[in-house]
Amino acid sequence: MNIRKIIAAVSAAAFIALSFTYEADAKAQKDKRTKKELQAENASLMAELDSLKIEIEKYRAELYRTDSLTNEILDYYEVSQEGDSLTIENYTAEVSDSLLNIWYAHKMANVESEIFDMDSVKFQSNVPDSVYINRIEQMNSFITLPYNDIVKNHIIRYSEKMPKTMSHILGLCEYYMPIFEETFNRYDMPEELKAMAIIESALNPLAVSRAGAKGMWQFMYHTAKLYGLHIDSFVDERLDPVKAADAAARYLKDAYNIFGDWNLAIASYNCGAGNVNKAIRRSGGKRAFWDIWPYLPRETRGYGPAFVGALYTMKYYREHGIRPEAIQMPAHVDTFRINKMVHLKQVSELTGAPLDELKNLNPQYRHEIIPGNEREYILRLPYKYTNAYIEHEDSIHLHKADVYFNPTTIKKIKDGGDGERIVYRVKKGDVLGKIAGRYRVSVNQIKRWNNLKSNNIRIGQRLIIYRGGKAPASVPAKSETVKKAEVKTTASSNGDYVTYTVKTGDSFYQIAKNYPGVSAQDIMNFNGISSSKLRPGMKIRIPVK
Repeated sequence: MNIRKIIAAVSAAAFIALSFTYEADAKAQKDKRTKKELQAENASLMAELDSLKIEIEKYRAELYRTDSLTNEILDYYEVSQEGDSLTIENYTAEVSDSLLNIWYAHKMANVESEIFDMDSVKFQSNVPDSVYINRIEQMNSFITLPYNDIVKNHIIRYSEKMPKTMSHILGLCEYYMPIFEETFNRYDMPEELKAMAIIESALNPLAVSRAGAKGMWQFMYHTAKLYGLHIDSFVDERLDPVKAADAAARYLKDAYNIFGDWNLAIASYNCGAGNVNKAIRRSGGKRAFWDIWPYLPRETRGYGPAFVGALYTMKYYREHGIRPEAIQMPAHVDTFRINKMVHLKQVSELTGAPLDELKNLNPQYRHEIIPGNEREYILRLPYKYTNAYIEHEDSIHLHKADVYFNPTTIKKIKDGGDGERIVYRVKKGDVLGKIAGRYRVSVNQIKRWNNLKSNNIRIGQRLIIYRGGKAPASVPAKSETVKKAEVKTTASSNGDYVTYTVKTGDSFYQIAKNYPGVSAQDIMNFNGISSSKLRPGMKIRIPVK
């Protein structure tokens, strides 16, 4: 039975029950029942009504979950495609499989740790404290690993309360942790610091926080720049796990030189050295983590214990019945220096390396383009495709160069993004950080493009987003209005409309996205156009809704 029909039926039943309540009052005038009897009957009816209300909410929640999943799948389809939106006509079995694959891939790339209110929850475990203490002592860490009720809570969280997430993370560990170990060894630092990446991002190289921190090591823009990570329209090295880990190591080493304690250095990574210094002053000059713990920001108070919990679980996951998930990451990777402009699709087509693997190994290239003509960059390639790459190395940049390096496309990217204007409708559960992560932009950019004074958004609200970074120079960044030079509002016998001048690369779908409530078909019908072809300079009318 259709869920919407179920809700309608249950709602009707609830209405009938409520009617019975009023009917009972009317009957009371006739049958002269006692007040006590009437109260009992009324209580029974109200209990039934409450039960029906619960049923309605249950089905309503299921309906929302179903609709939310459908919308999510369609959203990811449109984000992943450069062509037209999905319609009944082009919805095929192949598209259906593609939609599911896109959604699944997105989910796998954005595994998040289960969310618990660690300040109020207290987990219980069958493992005795003495076992936890003994295991921590056997880890022989260069970093002091304390044990108390707070630490115990975080150990239970990672080792018992989130087995699926940890299984996925541990699978990723097999690829990423050797990289991080080598990085920290190079700076003569404790290898245990590698566990911080689990706390920061659950080892997701594309992670974006609500505040706009990006990558596996969650660098803010200015801190990333300070530690030499390159960020421009083509490249964001915060998303490069190798370079970001190197920057994280240097930050932590600087913090250790300031505080002389690894736990305080770890705390400063989360809240900044300034907040740690403030906590030291408020504690009366004490310099141990648990001495200044009450004076640290709320999130940071849990960061140190979470570090111990993550590190413990990495060591003793087998004892808790967790098995690492098999993750499709190459066992061996080769690196090549790139001094020309190269597209990952060129590499994929000439070497046979799957494009998805190349993107996973090189997440820092925002448009799948390595701008090696501007400075030297690194290409990471699965080892088994090394010989094929060497064979084509001198000519690979010429393969379909006119297609992959179209001057118009390159100009749009250099102008600050690919110029694609998206109108996003806010859904239940959305926050700016989540939306920013989906489109790989920052929270501040979304706020600037939409004149938002705070991070508050409402369901149904339309947000303007420019996928790829900044709005192109030809588009106003702080207003949803269109330039007066390009658009003129007028009145006609057919109603209000605006006049739009077609630009190179425009399609009816792209134009329609700039006008909320207007579809590509609406524009075609309004102008009496049956063909989808447009030519630059053509003037078309956009109906105002």
